[in-house]
Parts: sequence; structure tokens; C-alpha cells
Amino acid sequence: MRRLSVHDLKPEDSLRLVFEGAFDPLAPRESELTPVLQALEEHADGWMPDVAEGKRRRKYTRTAIWKALDEERDDVYTSLGLYRTKWPALDMTLALWLPPRAPMLDISINAKPLSFFAEAERCLKFVEMVRAWASRYLVSHAVAHSNDDINLARFPDFGRDKETWFRDGFDKIYEVCWLNVFGPKLVETVGRERMLSAPAWRVEELPNGGVLLVTRPTVTDFASEEARLVQARVHCHLRPDLDFSTVLRTLRERSATLAPVEPRFHPELAPLLSRVVDDVASYERQRKIAELNAWQPPEPEEWRPADSALPSDVEDPERACAHYRYLAEHLVALLHTKVPSIFEATPESLTEADFYFWHEEFPTSRLRENIDTRAVPAIGAYLGQVLVRNLGGRWIPREKLEEAQVLVGHRVWFPFVRARHYMRSRQALLDHSLTWLYRVAERHRS
Repeated sequence: MRRLSVHDLKPEDSLRLVFEGAFDPLAPRESELTPVLQALEEHADGWMPDVAEGKRRRKYTRTAIWKALDEERDDVYTSLGLYRTKWPALDMTLALWLPPRAPMLDISINAKPLSFFAEAERCLKFVEMVRAWASRYLVSHAVAHSNDDINLARFPDFGRDKETWFRDGFDKIYEVCWLNVFGPKLVETVGRERMLSAPAWRVEELPNGGVLLVTRPTVTDFASEEARLVQARVHCHLRPDLDFSTVLRTLRERSATLAPVEPRFHPELAPLLSRVVDDVASYERQRKIAELNAWQPPEPEEWRPADSALPSDVEDPERACAHYRYLAEHLVALLHTKVPSIFEATPESLTEADFYFWHEEFPTSRLRENIDTRAVPAIGAYLGQVLVRNLGGRWIPREKLEEAQVLVGHRVWFPFVRARHYMRSRQALLDHSLTWLYRVAERHRS
């Protein structure tokens, strides 16, 4: 049974829920958790999980859930994952923290795409599900919101260092989300009367003393001006110490960061840059598109006019060329699992390699000694072989690798020098990409 992951879909926003509540560890587990599943099954409108996963993956049933919790249990913790096999994607975790730790029911939901929740009726059912949970389990803190926006707010630490975050937790209202459940302690800190008079779409006192607050009927328009005004008003109502204009300005800046940007990449590098954009977190996507729209690749410097080429200084040129082919095979051996097209030695293979090294943050994630002594020679040799195979290039061997050249048309190229520049940093992977050198060489071939 193959489950659909949120990572299988294109990079875009999702609905995120974080719910932390108390439960009775002495009560029978099935009776204690049945209200969670009952509310889920009743209100999950179109996004109901159909897979339950512990150590094994099973079709969603109550029995499968109890088995998964048994499989994953240790002394203080047990959990399972709930997923879907079809769109929309769901990544849901149900976890229990057990004594001697403070008993806690921990539920997280990531449902993708966020646009699936555009209808008010579907959002209302989601709210009713959380309301049922929060009425049954005393909540310390729970929120549901745009995953992109909540990441920009730096949830859950909100910019505090780890020590402060772990010490203080949610001791005050750092952010107002689309859906919020405030536990009794936080309600009393704010003031119950003030909390219940917040200017939100729905404010409801729960039987256990908590308060459910929902800013608007729908979550998908969170970044609109109207939604931001409500969000700022509610936050400043609950936190009179905050300045409304400052809060609203911050929210508007987040909306601007998430506003769609049309890609206008350098045409010869668009396939590579599109993959780079798809590789960043979705809340950083628009900012990255804007950055790459403005970026232009530096003209390659690793060339000379053909009439200035260094003459070969090796005794056996064919043996030297065989050595370059041997070094290129090292790159094939390194990348073939993750980059199958590396076998083909085409321009597209160079783009795939460029993206692989970018994704892996290769210049900073590997030992520098290994990069300089192994990766750089292999990359340079492979680049040279692609020039030879696809552009009719010819090696001009030299004793020193960095002086070896490939003659293409009226220019000679230094692939090993390019590889050294390429591996300096992550940004250098773009500035000195293999793809870009190839395209420039192709342009000057005749």
C-alpha cells in the first residue's frame, strides 16, 4: 500500500495543526482515545486518513491504530502516523507521552494543499473537530494556520533561544493564528473577560475553562488585508502592550513575502533554477524566485582563444585522455544512484548534477580534503567529456590537471579549473555551474 506524502506534491502551502492536551494515562487506552478518532471520522471532510502506520503500514481501522500504538511504544512514548493514499495529502501524527513524564496527547496535522480548505463549510467541520478534542482534553496550547505563514512567524519558539523557549513555553500570546485554543492558565493570564470579548469571528468558552478563538470563517485567505486587520486587532486586544501599527506592519510584510512572483529566469538556466526553487521550503519560494529573477550568471572565465592554447606536454596523449575518462567514471560512480542520467553524459546530465550538488549542499557538507582531491578532478573530467562527446571537443592533455584543455571551435576550455571554482561554495554551484559553461561553449562553438 503506497501512501501519498505531502512531499510528493508540488511545493505549496498546507494547513498545519498543532494540538497538545492532557489525558488520563490510567484509563483504558481505547476509551481514552476513542473521542479523538470519533471526532476525526465525523469531521474530516474529504481528507480522512485511510492508512495507519506504526512499524507496519495498514489500512485505517481502529484495530490497526491500537496495533500501531503497541508496536511503537517504549517506556515514555508511543505514536503512529495517519496518511492518505490519494489527494489531498495528509501527514498526521498521534502521539502519547507517558509517565514518568507529564502525560500529554500530542496531535499534529499537515494537510496539503491549503487551497483544499477554501470552502467555509469544510473549515467549519475542521473547527468542530478541534473543538471536540479541546472540550475532551485539557489543552495547554493548540493552533491551526497556514504552514507557510506560521513558519515565517518562527513558530513555535517565535525567535526565542531554546533555553527561554523550553523554560517559558507559551506563557503569553506570541501570535494569533486562524484557529487558536488557549488553555485555562493562559486565559487567566490574559483575563477571561478580555479573552471572551476578542474581536474575532468565533470566540467560545469551553467546558474545561479553555477558550476557542477563530479569526475568520476560512483559513485560505489568511494573507488578505481584511484577514491581517482582524489578526492584528485580535492580537493587540489580547496583548494591550503591543503596538497595533507594528503588529500590522509585520503581518503585511509576511503577506508580501508570500505573494506570488512570476519566474523570469535566465532562459538557458531556467531548468536548473526551477529545480532550485522547488527545493526550498514553500514559505521561502517566492523570495527565492525574486532573487533568482534578479540574478545573472557571471560569464565563464575558464577559457582562452584557441590560438593561445597551451600545447600538450605529455608523452602519451591517448593515455592521458584515458585517464580523464577514468576520472569521469568516478563521478558516474558517485552520482549514478541519485542521478541516473549521469550515465548519458549529456547537457541535461550536467543540469542534473548541478542540482544534486546544490540539494546536497555539497561544498559545505563534505570534507574539504575529499572535495579537492576526489570530487574536483572527477567533476572536471566529466565536464570535459561532455564537451568532447556533445560539442565535438578535443582534449589537449597537460601534466597538470588544471592546465588540461578541451578545444571547442575557436576557444579552449579549462574544465578542471571550472570544477575548482564550482566547488568553492553553494552559491558558486550556480555562479559557476557546469550547465552554464556548457551553454556558453555551445554558443561559441562555430
